[in-house]
Formats: sequence, structure tokens, C-alpha cells
Amino acid sequence: MVPPVQVSPLIKLGRYSALVLGMAYGAKRYSYLKPRAEEQRRVAAEEKKRQDELKRIERELAEAQDDSILK
Repeated sequence: MVPPVQVSPLIKLGRYSALVLGMAYGAKRYSYLKPRAEEQRRVAAEEKKRQDELKRIERELAEAQDDSILK
């Protein structure tokens, strides 16, 4: 087996600094996107609630029209 090669301290510094900068960028980006995603989920939930209510009303109207004494 070949012995491991010594990695330059400059390369190590560059790799770890890129890792830390990536983590900082990710945390900043996450904090930027999280409120937007929460707002989208809230709007989607309201829209779903509205659609469910419309479907319920439509179903009740259909049942009311079907329930006739003159069948």
C-alpha cells in the first residue's frame, strides 16, 4: 500500500474555509427562504379549505336536487 501524501496546510485551510463559508451561506439562505415557504403553505391551506367548502356546498346542492318527492 502507498503511504498517504502530505496535504499542504494552504489546501487544508482553503477546504475548511470553503466548508465554513458554505455552512454560513446555507444558514443565511435557509433563514431567508423559511418565512416565504411558511407563507406559501398558509396560502395553500386557505385555498384548500376554500375548495373543500365549495365542494361540500356543491355536494349538498346535488343531494338537495336529488331528494325529490316526485321520483
